[in-house]
Amino acid sequence: MGQSNTIRILDGNTFVVCEDTGDIEATPSEPTGLFSLDTRFLSTWVLTVNGERLNSLSFDDLQYFESRFFLVPGMATHYVDAKLSIIRERAVGGSFREQLTILNHDEKPVDLEIRMEAASDFADLFQVKDEILNKKGENYAEVEPDKLRLGYRRGNFRRETVISSSTEARYDSRGFAYTVHLEPNEQWDTAIDVQTHALGPGGRDLRMGVRVHGTERLALQHDLEQWIADAPKVNSEHGRVASTYRRSLIDLAALRFSPLSLGGASLPAAGLPWFMTMFGRDSILTCLQTLPFTPQLSKTTLRILASLQGSRFDDFRDEDPGRILHEMRYGETAAFEEQPHSPYYGSVDATPLFLVLLDEYERWTGDVALVKELEQESRAALRWIDNYADLVGNGYIWYERRNTETGLENQCWKDSWDSISYSDGTLPPFPRATCEVQGYAYDAKVRAARLAREFWGDPEFADRLEREAAELKERFNRDWWVADGEFYALALDPDGRQCDILSSNIGHLLWSGIVEPERAEKLAAHLVGPRLFSGWGVRTLAEGETRYNPIGYHNGTIWPFDNSFIAWGLRRYGFAEEAAIIANGILDAATYFDGRLPEAFGGYPRELTKFPVEYPTACSPQAWSTGAPLLLLRTMLGLEPHEGHLAVEPRLPVGMGRIEVLDIPGRWGRVDAFARGRMDLDNLAD
Repeated sequence: MGQSNTIRILDGNTFVVCEDTGDIEATPSEPTGLFSLDTRFLSTWVLTVNGERLNSLSFDDLQYFESRFFLVPGMATHYVDAKLSIIRERAVGGSFREQLTILNHDEKPVDLEIRMEAASDFADLFQVKDEILNKKGENYAEVEPDKLRLGYRRGNFRRETVISSSTEARYDSRGFAYTVHLEPNEQWDTAIDVQTHALGPGGRDLRMGVRVHGTERLALQHDLEQWIADAPKVNSEHGRVASTYRRSLIDLAALRFSPLSLGGASLPAAGLPWFMTMFGRDSILTCLQTLPFTPQLSKTTLRILASLQGSRFDDFRDEDPGRILHEMRYGETAAFEEQPHSPYYGSVDATPLFLVLLDEYERWTGDVALVKELEQESRAALRWIDNYADLVGNGYIWYERRNTETGLENQCWKDSWDSISYSDGTLPPFPRATCEVQGYAYDAKVRAARLAREFWGDPEFADRLEREAAELKERFNRDWWVADGEFYALALDPDGRQCDILSSNIGHLLWSGIVEPERAEKLAAHLVGPRLFSGWGVRTLAEGETRYNPIGYHNGTIWPFDNSFIAWGLRRYGFAEEAAIIANGILDAATYFDGRLPEAFGGYPRELTKFPVEYPTACSPQAWSTGAPLLLLRTMLGLEPHEGHLAVEPRLPVGMGRIEVLDIPGRWGRVDAFARGRMDLDNLAD
């Protein structure tokens, strides 16, 4: 069963991926099942009636946390003769609950044997991702009169799935069953409750999860309604903008994740199915995208990342003092240090981006208290940039993993093994320095200088940071400029040799402000030129480069998040038309994905495909893809905090029509922004 045929519901770190009948039949390599805290708690969940599997009539996507399946016994040829209807309605929210309803449409009574096969392999999500299910502990099944307890034990690590029912059932080690007699037109109902437990020493439950009974489901519904009510309203003549915005807002709600250490506050998890956890880079960039709409996510993200900031040297976790984490996991492989994500620090961009977000958050909200609260963590992050990130000693941020077994080789956002290369396609040695991270470091120092001068009472430190940023900008523009191609190299190798390929990373350089103004026009031309721009968006790698592949993960696909920051960068340097072209392409693409942009899609030319081609294993929903339409809205409307007020300078794509964004929150209270695009005169003439 491929991912494209699956149905997904989620609530933060807990999610279910199943077939269109509601059944779960997991294999070691497919992310199907009930997952929570990076562990699969149900790997089999198969419903039969009188020994017969069921077929799907339809499926209702009720909310991100609940769904409904309409089923009948037998094969498709039997649909018109079906005398039974089976409805499975399920919700997830810390645990899992399924309401089962069976209706008899016959004139005769029926006797039914209803059975649910249930099992759990307690696979770690990393084991599923790597297609290696190598369990070292013991599984157990305990049958009790009123419940079935499935468990896994390895030392102090224990996980349990406890299944019970609102009506009397017969439990055995492989599931449970009901014997039901239905009169004509009678219906039978039961509620099945699946509790997931993460047990620590002494049997203490480590989870503070929501339990999905009637009241909790209502609480989730109310929470979603409140989330939407608190966010700005978007109306548009072009319906795709408003509908894509609403889809993004709901997906953001779904991806909110409350780490065990956070006491209920939430930050955005990265993406379903593989990355439903805390990521430094992804969470920060998502917060930057969504700041004008959901600023509360930024405050939580900054606080939790600060609390888990690196404090020592740990080669296994690639940890240094002051470094912001890359990824946090809660499964078995992290618990037993079979992989380092407890947490893992192998990213070089999260630390400068942490400073960028803190400054941007204050500019929007005026939350001076948080800036003062995080002063020491901010200073530690700046020390990391200067003291620990410069592995070569020439003033740039470099990376080379110290954990050579399970650490990440590429620690930039393009973190696949072959994403960094020379123009001939060969891969450079380590350490490596990618261009966009130098831009982030420049931006971080400029912004931290403002914080030091205005809020930390340290003007000397501010002067020093501004001087260092200016020196970095001058040095960067000398060392990274590819003169014959008129763009910036993707990376440098330790000898200073350029990875002289044209990539989307140049757009991040515009966003950071490190680009010399006289060179910006060349970059803008590249970004909307035919080698990088497909018509749907900017490719990660330009057509014609040796490693270019329209469905290469970081070597030619289009990433919506990437495009949103590129558009923001273009606006920063005054290229509003080019930013609008990119926004238009991405928002057009969103309509082909029902408003939910995937992690990445193919870089094929628009005239070749007529629709965007989804990348085969793209996460969906994915946080920074969900945030992309929100940042594009900000970019098109030219929303920028300015001296305590919100400046609005709209530049919409041709034919976009009128857009209004109402109740934009910030230090100014709540304000509205309006914009109207120019008419498409060519289409008007037609």
